[in-house]
Amino acid sequence: MSQIFDFEADFAESLRCIPMRVRYKLDTCGVKLKLSHWNHLSSEERQTLVLQPCTTEADIQAYRAYLHQVVKAHLGEVPSDLPIDPHPAWLNEAIVPESVQEQGHSIGVEIAPAQWAVLTPLQRFALIKLSRSQHENKNFLPALKEFSIA
Repeated sequence: MSQIFDFEADFAESLRCIPMRVRYKLDTCGVKLKLSHWNHLSSEERQTLVLQPCTTEADIQAYRAYLHQVVKAHLGEVPSDLPIDPHPAWLNEAIVPESVQEQGHSIGVEIAPAQWAVLTPLQRFALIKLSRSQHENKNFLPALKEFSIA
C-alpha cells in the first residue's frame, strides 16, 4: 500500500493501527481519534480515512465531518477535538526539532538541516511523532533509513 511507510507496514498495512498518514490528517483537522475508536471502524472506513484528502480548508472540514460521523455511528459519541497548531514543526523546513535531534543523537545519527529540508511534511511529521518521549521509538531508525538519512 503506497499510503503506508515501509517502517510501519508490519502493523499498518492491515490497518489494525493508525498509520502516520492518518495521524497527520488528524493533527491537521484537530481530531483526537483513539485506537479504540479506530478499532471499531470497518476496513472500508479505515481505508477511506487513509485515502481521503485533507489539504484544503474544504477537505479538512469534510475529513473532520466524516470522522465524527463514522465514530458516532459506531460508538454513539464523536471523538474529542484538539487545537490545531497554526505553525506545526513539520511544516518548518529550516529547523530540525529538538526531540528529533535528541533521538537521532541517541542512536548516533546527526540530522543535518539540509536533510530535514528535503523531507516531505509527512516524513517530518513521522520523525517528530517517532521521537517523542512517550512514543515507542523502535521505528525511528527504520524511518531514518527509509527517508535516506541514516
